[in-house]
Amino acid sequence: MPAKQKLIQGTLILTAAGLISRFMGFFFRIFLSHAFGEESVGLYQLIFPVYTLCFSLGCSGIQTALSRTVARKASLGKSEETKGILCAALLLTCMTSLAEIILIQQNADWIAVRLLGDARCARLLLIISYSLPCAAVHSCICGYCYGMQKAKIPALSQLVEQAARILAVVLLFYFLQKNGHAPSVSIAVAGIVIGEFASAAYSARLLLSGKTNKNRFSSMRKDAGELIRLSLPLTANRASVTLLQSVEAASIPACLKLYHHSTSEALSIYGVLTGMALPCILFPSALTNSLGVMLMPAVAEKQALGNHSGIARLTKKTAGSCFLLGLACCLFFLIFGRFIGSTLFHSSMAGSFILTLSWICPFLYTNSALISTINGLGKTAWTLCINIAGLLVRIAGVFLMIPRFGIQGYLWGLLASQFAISLLAVMMLWPHNTGKN
Repeated sequence: MPAKQKLIQGTLILTAAGLISRFMGFFFRIFLSHAFGEESVGLYQLIFPVYTLCFSLGCSGIQTALSRTVARKASLGKSEETKGILCAALLLTCMTSLAEIILIQQNADWIAVRLLGDARCARLLLIISYSLPCAAVHSCICGYCYGMQKAKIPALSQLVEQAARILAVVLLFYFLQKNGHAPSVSIAVAGIVIGEFASAAYSARLLLSGKTNKNRFSSMRKDAGELIRLSLPLTANRASVTLLQSVEAASIPACLKLYHHSTSEALSIYGVLTGMALPCILFPSALTNSLGVMLMPAVAEKQALGNHSGIARLTKKTAGSCFLLGLACCLFFLIFGRFIGSTLFHSSMAGSFILTLSWICPFLYTNSALISTINGLGKTAWTLCINIAGLLVRIAGVFLMIPRFGIQGYLWGLLASQFAISLLAVMMLWPHNTGKN
């Protein structure tokens, strides 16, 4: 199958799965806001920076390195070596995730109080830690499939994860309510564990398919060494970015208190922003994220073959399409933002946030294609610098703008950060797109 057709087919499959998954998740968030309230949704969202940091340290870098390595070997006709690389990646990520479970279990109270600022998060951290090994298995298998430009298993596993999570939470909620218990937001966190287990079990069937090749396992030490070398800068990238995001997320409620909000009000505002408004804005990015996932191995393949003009054409087409989609979504949210907030979430605050956040759509969606192209070229140091620059702008918005202007100041900082990322990415890619590389 031609590379262009693989890119389009993979993007369509992932987009369809992403849209269905986000559609399910959109209404699930409405259920969470109604079932547990804005403050509990704020607590639920508060633990994700810790979870994301653990995932970044243990999985993200290896997943990207695995995808790029598999794509390169497949393009050079060495497809028989790819399963060994997958097994090495699984071993590395599972060992790391088990160590992270022990670390979280022993320090949950300290993390909750010192880092997140709320002791109630300790129990939620204990629960969500059990999802890390399953997330490791799932991410590695998806990375392998992306490298082979086969999107079916990642797409279906995404739907399995979402369906299992939502079904588990809804059933647990009504079961506890029926038996006279007051359901807490802990069951929403337990649903994440159940969903990750289901998706890992489904995607792991890839390991059972095909014939067993003993030579596949004999070179695992060499494959593991190669993955570690490639993944270290990527892991440093993701971990640094995630750490800054964690600082940002934990600081928003604290800075809102400096704007004369109570603890309950600060958590409610944070819950509305991260649990209602932002997911709404990110809903159409199912298409751009899918395109970005498939774009990276496509760029790596063209680079391995020395097709620099093909990379330039591919970048211009994908980035241009993402920008046009962002403009259309910006207009849609400007018109219907307040209606979405008041009708679906029963929150005028959510509608106001959606209206302001709509302006980031053109830059946010375009950045997916630009950053994926940079990663595909192997310029991971540039990705780190660009992402950190954008996050520093956001963090400045948290500490400088929120105390003076409230949450509106943070929204302005978010818009400025996305514009900065777009500008820096275009400046980095400009020599490649003009043939001056």
